[in-house]
Amino acid sequence: MIELQFQHKDDAKRLYTFFNQLLDMESSPKYILQTEDSHIVQFQSAVQSEKEGLLKWMKEALCQFIMSVKLNDWLREILSNKYHYRDDVEQQQIIDIIHSVLEGKHEELAVFLPKFCMREYLMDHINHWFCEHKHFSFDSFVTFRLRSFLNELRKYVELSLDEYRMEQEYQMFIQTLREFLSDREPKIKQLHILFMDDVITFFDEDFTEIRRAELSKMVDRKLLINHPIYIDSSTIAPLLSIAPLRIFIYSEDPDQPIIRTISNIFEERIIIEKPLAFEKLKIENSPTINEKI
Repeated sequence: MIELQFQHKDDAKRLYTFFNQLLDMESSPKYILQTEDSHIVQFQSAVQSEKEGLLKWMKEALCQFIMSVKLNDWLREILSNKYHYRDDVEQQQIIDIIHSVLEGKHEELAVFLPKFCMREYLMDHINHWFCEHKHFSFDSFVTFRLRSFLNELRKYVELSLDEYRMEQEYQMFIQTLREFLSDREPKIKQLHILFMDDVITFFDEDFTEIRRAELSKMVDRKLLINHPIYIDSSTIAPLLSIAPLRIFIYSEDPDQPIIRTISNIFEERIIIEKPLAFEKLKIENSPTINEKI
């Protein structure tokens, strides 16, 4: 029998529930879990000879419990006490970013942090604890073995908070531009934009290139005065000023930031195609071709 002790009843109850859920997913459960005390979780193998297997399973399950349940508790505590983010929705949005960083999904942020494998770190400390102690006190384990882990976690919180704030500012910026756009009368019904070799070229409805000097004349100067830092004067400002009903974007990389921003502002007005589609349409709309037809 292995015994896990907790200072808080809720933690014991959640661990008990979490372990049982893991057992329910196994095709042939070998372990019986039971609670002897509200602060203690005990569990044992149905077969006495499988004690080593039980201990290995328990260590893995405990690691999963920390990563799936307690990690979010600690993150919420840091956000609430240190950074004063107490709204549940806001906390969850920030926690989602933290998990993405921990899972390596934000490569642009990961470069600012040392390499860290949370599962390996936790398993190493769990194994060492059980080698040195007959009983497992969860709160003592956290206090004496996970101190550096919690300090490391704060770095992830701080970095993810910066990302969250930037995203909030970006969303406010996008909403402001949408509101500006909603009051604009379109100067052109359709606009074609070709992204090719880091060059952005505008074309009108007849696929005639709109030169930069002409685009500059179309820009509403109020945009640059009210949003001098955020507005891209060569692309976003002309688009907002022209306010076309339909924008055709041709690019091999539709996920590049400038295209995402244009799509977020203009939403359903955007149609994204490959550059080959632009060449085909341009030929079809060529005056020479049309005269022959």
